[in-house]
Amino acid sequence: MSQSNSPLPHGLNPGIRQDHEQPPVSTQLGWRFHHVGIPTTRQRSDEVYLKQFGMYVSGFSTSPFGIEWMRFDSDSCLPEIIRTIPHVAFEVSDIDCAIIDQEIILPPTSPSKGVRSAMILYNGAPVELISFESCRSP
Repeated sequence: MSQSNSPLPHGLNPGIRQDHEQPPVSTQLGWRFHHVGIPTTRQRSDEVYLKQFGMYVSGFSTSPFGIEWMRFDSDSCLPEIIRTIPHVAFEVSDIDCAIIDQEIILPPTSPSKGVRSAMILYNGAPVELISFESCRSP
């Protein structure tokens, strides 16, 4: 198995992961699995259009497994790797800290109210980091 040239997330202590263990970003950094984004060309009935990215998303709100389908306009502004390669997404408490020393393919942005996300590239795979504003009572 080849070694990655990608830097590890800040604060992660590398090691060998056993079959029964969660990913080190979860056990050591507290990152929480959020979803898997899968590019598609198939139109779906529950699509939501994100104009700023030229993409449609669907399935997330109803998938018990956290699967999100992504369909892109031909002129989408997003990098090709995001439009063509599935990604895994983790909820993090501090995106700015999580992207330190990482190869950023989409800088932090707000795809919807109360949400911040960024995409990094790790060993050739896109990884989305996402955070949410805390819900506060009035």
